[in-house]
Amino acid sequence: MAIQMNIAEAKAKLSELIARAEAGEEVVIARDGKPAVVLTPAAAKRKKPIRLGAYEHLGPMEDPYLFLRPDPELEALMDASVFPDPDPTKAR
Repeated sequence: MAIQMNIAEAKAKLSELIARAEAGEEVVIARDGKPAVVLTPAAAKRKKPIRLGAYEHLGPMEDPYLFLRPDPELEALMDASVFPDPDPTKAR
């Protein structure tokens, strides 16, 4: 839930607003009814830390260049003719 307060009110309740922002509420300080500043905690805690090497338990890849090699099926298609065979009954 968001709280919006004008600057004059916010000056009197600054410590309360900071505590509410640290608790996770969105605190908006407005000037003439228009939002000017949003208070957020300086060090937001993450639920789970980001772990580098999340797939490290799988070990090294068997073939690290697997996706860099050309596909033989695609290469065969590239070498094939784009025109249809004029006589499909004729054996090659």
